[in-house]
Amino acid sequence: MIIWGYMRANEIETFRALMVSGSARKAAVLLGVSQPAVSQSLKRLESEAGFDLFQRLRGRLHPTPEAKALLVEVERSFVGMGAIEHRLKSLRDFGVNQLNIASYPAFGLGFMPRCLARLMTAKTPERRPHVSLQVLSSRDVRERVVSGHADFGLMADEIPTSGLDATLFARFPGVVVMKGDHPLARHQRVQPQQLAEIPFLALNPEDASRRRLEEKLAEHGVHLSVSIHTPYAASVCEMALRGLGVGIVNPITALDYAERGLVVRRLSVDVGFSCLLAVPVGQVLSGVARNFLALMRSQLHQDECALRSHLGETT
Repeated sequence: MIIWGYMRANEIETFRALMVSGSARKAAVLLGVSQPAVSQSLKRLESEAGFDLFQRLRGRLHPTPEAKALLVEVERSFVGMGAIEHRLKSLRDFGVNQLNIASYPAFGLGFMPRCLARLMTAKTPERRPHVSLQVLSSRDVRERVVSGHADFGLMADEIPTSGLDATLFARFPGVVVMKGDHPLARHQRVQPQQLAEIPFLALNPEDASRRRLEEKLAEHGVHLSVSIHTPYAASVCEMALRGLGVGIVNPITALDYAERGLVVRRLSVDVGFSCLLAVPVGQVLSGVARNFLALMRSQLHQDECALRSHLGETT
C-alpha cells in the first residue's frame, strides 16, 4: 500500500508536470529544473510506488493506467493546495475577515449598528468583514462568549465573569427619560423627590440597576409608583416617548430615541449603568476584532458628546 505522506512533495509535483506536459523536457521547463533532475525524481517516485508510472517507447514517456488513476488523486490534492494558497493570500491581505459579536440590548440595538455603519463605510466592499451581531440577554451573551461562538460580547455588570476576561467598557450615570410635554422636562436636573407619586416605567425588579435606583431613592425617603416594568431599557424609552410615564435608563439607549423627541435629563443622584466587555479566557483577538474594538471606543466618545448636547451641556 502506498502511504501518501511518505512521498516527497517535489516528486509528486514532477509526476504532475510530466502528465500535464507530456515530456521530461517540457516538465523540466515547467518546473524550472534540469531534465536529468526530472528523470531522477520520477525514478524515486516509481521506486517508492513499486510499479511503473510511464512506459518509455522510442524516447517518449507514455503514462500507464496506474499513472492516470494516480493523477486523479494528485489533482484533488493540488486543488486543495490551491485553496490553501488562496487562503494564505487572503489572510496576508485581509486577516481573518469574520466578526462575531454578542451584545445585550442596551448596546446592541443602537450603539452596535452605529459602529457597524462606520466600519462598512470605511471599508471597500472586498475588505468588509462578514459580521454576525447577536442581540441577546446578558446571560446569553455570557454563554455565547464562553462557548467561543462570539469573538467578544457586551453585557451588564451583574453577570458572573468566571471563564471570561472581562473589563469595563463603559459606565454612565442613568438618565431620566420622558415625553417632551411632561412637567419634569422643564427641569435640567431631576431630584429624587420629583419622582414620587408619578407613573414610573421601571426595569424588572431583578435588574441590578433597578435595585440600585430604589436603594438611592430610599435614602431620600422616595418610593416609586411603578406603573409598568419591562426587561429592556429600549421599551422604557419607547413607552416614555408615548407619554406612559418617566423612566431611568442607560443614556446610550436613551440616545437612540433622543432624535425622535425623547427628552433626556440628569438625575441628581448617581445610579450607575456599567457595560462589561467580555472575551474568552486566553483568546487572542483577530486583527479585524481589535480594529473594531478601537472603532467602538471612538463611537462611544462620539455618543458621549451627542448625549451632552441633548442634555444642554457644553462638550
